[in-house]
Amino acid sequence: MTSPAFASATAVLLTGAAVLLVYDLGHFSTHMVLHVVSMNIIAPSVAAVIITGRHIGGTRPIWLWTATFLQITLLWTWHSPAVHDLLLRSPAAGLTFHATLLLAALFFWLSLLTTSAASRWQTIPALLLTGKLTCLLAALLIFAPRTLYGLAGHPADAPERFSLLHALEDQHLAGLLMITACPLSYLVAAVIITLQLITREETSAGPMRDGRLPIGR
Repeated sequence: MTSPAFASATAVLLTGAAVLLVYDLGHFSTHMVLHVVSMNIIAPSVAAVIITGRHIGGTRPIWLWTATFLQITLLWTWHSPAVHDLLLRSPAAGLTFHATLLLAALFFWLSLLTTSAASRWQTIPALLLTGKLTCLLAALLIFAPRTLYGLAGHPADAPERFSLLHALEDQHLAGLLMITACPLSYLVAAVIITLQLITREETSAGPMRDGRLPIGR
């Protein structure tokens, strides 16, 4: 049966590869690509590999929801102007925060893939909530009439008007990358899990060997 994590990572990888063939990346859009690769390609792939061939399951939904809100909180925190400027001034802090986002995403995907069968349906709203709030953040980057991060990371020797225009275009591209890749990741996984749940219900409701329906099972 198809792993929702592998399918999610593959969808993002193929879409991202197509986008990167068309657009040139700036400072902020490059950081966005790193976010997408770590949180939506590496994390789900590693999580799927970890549980492959292992009988891991039965995790309580509290871990799923803890991982969900932790990931969302860290993602929004990183993209706040104050934190972004701080991380830009300190490469070590930036690297640490990238690693933190990767671990939070890995925690999310592992929790999602190991949620108990009885609570499996809760993975769907967790995925949709994550996708919705990611879309909201991406929309802010796309439709903001000005740069939210000033000229951080852009050439200081360029004319000011050109720098502002370039920084705004870079911010819009970063938002487009996010609004394309991240919700696609979570939506694909949610659809696959929904299909798996439907298939499981149909199988469990099928007739037994003697032709009787398993009513009350």
